[in-house]
Order: sequence, then structure tokens, then C-alpha cells
Amino acid sequence: MNEPISILTLILNASLVVQIVMLTLLLASLISWVLIFQRAFLLSTVKRLAINFEDEFWSGQDLRAIFIEIEQSDSEVIGVEHLFQAGFREFTRSRQQYGNQAERIMQNVQRAMRVAMAREEERLEAALPFLATVGSTSPYIGLFGTVWGIMNSFRGLAMSNQASLAVVAPGISEALIATAIGLFAAIPAVIAYNRYSAQVEVLMNRFETFSDEFAAILNRSIQED
Repeated sequence: MNEPISILTLILNASLVVQIVMLTLLLASLISWVLIFQRAFLLSTVKRLAINFEDEFWSGQDLRAIFIEIEQSDSEVIGVEHLFQAGFREFTRSRQQYGNQAERIMQNVQRAMRVAMAREEERLEAALPFLATVGSTSPYIGLFGTVWGIMNSFRGLAMSNQASLAVVAPGISEALIATAIGLFAAIPAVIAYNRYSAQVEVLMNRFETFSDEFAAILNRSIQED
């Protein structure tokens, strides 16, 4: 009885095209996993910072003191803190320029926070298009490798004097490995994309809510002066 052929042997003996397909899929999978862990860390960090900042914001502490604390911080300002920083900075500048013209001041403040929110959304969604691309295209790339490998197997069968399954089995096996690697790359990418897209949407809704509440507080402070 013949010894079973190992998967590594099948990969090493595969045709050049199939090997290129496998290498491409493995590289895409590796990059996807790096991005998956990076996105997980970033989203959890942004959520944690948002909770901590909102607790400080609603504690009754003076807004100017919070702004000065953020301005003097050495760490990168992201998430809700970025919205607050952009909004309060514009509020201070517009207040000095327009006095008590609430409508004009609030238009500038809301515009500044919209820009900050767009940048935060871009930051949070930075890797999602790549994950979506890997998730949607990897099975088809793997299928291409499979079709190519099977085609070569049947070409070899046509030139062989012995028409048996043993002749084409190794070629078909190596071809099917390409499909398996394609699914291995696609499945985690699709799961991560769906999960992180939902988390980004939740965070952006949180940012928008904070932006509206902060704008209302600033508008009320103008009216009270």
C-alpha cells in the first residue's frame, strides 16, 4: 500500500501558478490577522477612553480645565476627546471673534466637530476595506488555483498510458488545497469585518450623541452670558 502524501509535499510539488495562488492567499491571511488584532486593540481602546472621558465630562468639572488637560497631554487625542478638543477650541476662537452671536458660533463649532468626527470614522474604518476585499475575493482566488490544478491533472491524465485515479489524485489534492487556503483566509476576514463594522457604527453613534449634547451645553452657555 502506498504511503499517504503529506500536505506539505503536495504544496511543494504543485504547479507554479497554484503555488503563487497559495502564497498570495497565505500572505493575505497573515496581513488580515495582523489587522484583526490591531483593530481589536484600537476599538477597545477608543471605547474605554470614551467611557472614561464621558465620566469626567459629566462629573461637573470645568470644561476649560478639561480642555487644558487635553492640550497638555503627551498622548494622541482620539475618539470623544478629539471631538471635545475640536469643538471647544473652535468655540473659544469664535467666541472671541463673534461675541454673543450664538448662531454663527454654533455653526462653526458644529462644523469643527463634524470634521473631527469624519477623521475619527476614517481612523476606525481604516483596515475594514482590506478585510472586506480578502473576505470576498479569497474563495474565488482559491477556486482559480483549484481549477488550474485540476486542469493540469487531466492534461497529465490524457498523456498517461494508465488512466487511473492514482494518476490524477495528487494533482486534484494539491488543487483542492488552494480552495482550503482561500476559505482559511476568507472566513476570519468576513467575521472580523462584520464584527468591527458593527462596533464602528456603535462608536460613531456614541460620538454623534456626545457631539449633540456638547453643542447644546455650549449654546446654553452663550445664552446665559
